[in-house]
Amino acid sequence: MSTICGILFRRCTVIIKQAHRSVHRMPPVPAQTQTSVRTLHGDLDKLQPRVRTWVEQQARICQPDNIHICDGTLEENNIILNMLESQKVIKKLPKYDNCWLAITDPKDVARVESKTVICTESERDTIPKPAEGVKGQLGHWISPKNMELAFEERFPGCMRGRTMYVIPYSMGPVGSPLAKYGVQVTDSAYVVASMRVMTRMGANVLDAIGEDEFVKCLHSVGAPIPDSENGTKKWPCNPKKVMIAHIPDKREIISFGSGYGGNSLLGKKCFALRIASRIGRDEGWLAEHMLILGITNPQGEKKYIAAAFPSACGKTNLAMMQPTMPGWKVECVGDDIAWMRFDDEGRLRAINPENGFFGVAPGTSMDTNPNAMRTINRNTVFTNVAETSDGGVWWEGMEKPEEGVEITTWLGKKYDPTDKNMKAAHPNSRFCAPAAQCPIMDPAWESPEGVPIDAIVFGGRRPKGVPLVYEAFNWTHGVFIGAAMRSEATAAAEHKGKSIMHDPFAMRPFFGYNFGQYLSHWLSMQDRPNAKLPKVFHVNWFRKAEKGGFLWPGFGENSRVLDWICRRVDNEDCAQESPIGHIPAEGSLNLEGLKEAVDMQELFSLPRDFWTQEVKEIEKYFSQQVNDDLPNEIANELQKLGERVEKL
Repeated sequence: MSTICGILFRRCTVIIKQAHRSVHRMPPVPAQTQTSVRTLHGDLDKLQPRVRTWVEQQARICQPDNIHICDGTLEENNIILNMLESQKVIKKLPKYDNCWLAITDPKDVARVESKTVICTESERDTIPKPAEGVKGQLGHWISPKNMELAFEERFPGCMRGRTMYVIPYSMGPVGSPLAKYGVQVTDSAYVVASMRVMTRMGANVLDAIGEDEFVKCLHSVGAPIPDSENGTKKWPCNPKKVMIAHIPDKREIISFGSGYGGNSLLGKKCFALRIASRIGRDEGWLAEHMLILGITNPQGEKKYIAAAFPSACGKTNLAMMQPTMPGWKVECVGDDIAWMRFDDEGRLRAINPENGFFGVAPGTSMDTNPNAMRTINRNTVFTNVAETSDGGVWWEGMEKPEEGVEITTWLGKKYDPTDKNMKAAHPNSRFCAPAAQCPIMDPAWESPEGVPIDAIVFGGRRPKGVPLVYEAFNWTHGVFIGAAMRSEATAAAEHKGKSIMHDPFAMRPFFGYNFGQYLSHWLSMQDRPNAKLPKVFHVNWFRKAEKGGFLWPGFGENSRVLDWICRRVDNEDCAQESPIGHIPAEGSLNLEGLKEAVDMQELFSLPRDFWTQEVKEIEKYFSQQVNDDLPNEIANELQKLGERVEKL
């Protein structure tokens, strides 16, 4: 019995027991639990029986006024967008073709990690047991009993006065052996418009689901109209009761109180990472927070790379990179999430399960990411960016508007560039654009069988000590490098400041099960029959000089690093051993044509004090956070790193 179905059953049981005790005390049963809800669009009778049963269960609990079954057509999308505009949830941007601006409640602007939970029978199924007296940082667990109480407190009647939208969607190309399907119900039309961009949504997905299982996604902004002044809110939400819950054993996602992307577009991090990582463990594949790109050298030789970076650390810029090296070409498969599975020949193949880009706006410009800028000039929903008086958008890092054009901040104030404390756009403001619009999408980006992965790259923002690039000694060492990742905190979550945080595999907020078991799952990949394992690397574009400023120019110049990685994949002798891995041999990194001087010695230096402390920090993190769940292989890699660092 599913969790939601069980809750319905228990609610009915309670009502019956109360009726036996005292008829006059029985709570009134809402009309929607006795009669069918009006269907505005679509036909409930045409849904597969298990889909219809589940949708009707949600309607009985949430009590919407109407149901709209989404078909994903252009006509439907236009109706949704025009309705949102009439409700002043979004505003049309006349400077562009079919682009829109949404401004959220200032309290609903980012993922809320502290209120994102996973529900399993045993806490240890979700998170490792930390050391005594230490607060765990690798996820938040909720017991089934507390999950039931939290659900009862939030969802009954939560959609009164609103329409429940039913969104059938596919993560991955419909029909692909790597794709998975979901159905989300939501009372947010903004979510409908965004999910149409980010997923493959529509009636064909219902046909693909057939009688198979699907991930069940329940979302509500938590603002029933009759109960308050919610009907007049431009951005309905319920910040005090936000909860984003995952029930992996049942393949269910339950989200309440937030309309922000990561909390409400349940196909994204909730399904594509947290639930999918658990499905991947059960079925023998990987769901990862990784971009996928194809890179072709001047000789026409092409390789595919998957790379993991924390949010706002340059994933989209790298995925859409415009190489500065003559004759090189980068094509984008995806900028955020990769699902990877070994094929029958032992090649690790990956798909991008998403259909759009949900990118961080600030810092994106024609200088840093021209391909992204060319992608978002039509059919895009912008959220929490600034607006210009000529009908466009603006954010920090973008080219200055033409003279005379005024900027209104995301908070509705006139922008004053001399006020250093004023932000035109929220640091986590976003663009939501169809991937097919990107001018450098890889021809195979929707290939059902996926693309073959030749290298896996980890990285993050490390201002000190970590060199530009290094290669793992072997697969186990590569898993250790992913486990030991650290990076500056980003604006994509509610953390403040720029402290260095542990972010293993760039998955810390997204693990769907115990991180120790996750490491064991990664290690097990080398035991697959005929497995042709990709080489593993670590990069750091963000190292700073002692006197200040970045040591490496980054952006398009990062193609020089990818060139070296490709040559190492081909086993070219262009590396030298170091205590942390293989680094480029002297002169092996192609710097020809580089416009600015680079201090290669400082860029690749390995300060003994820094790495001694790094080993201590990793050891502390593993012992306190992963504790007894840390695989022996990873503990051994840490010990060997410490021994090598001592010899520096």
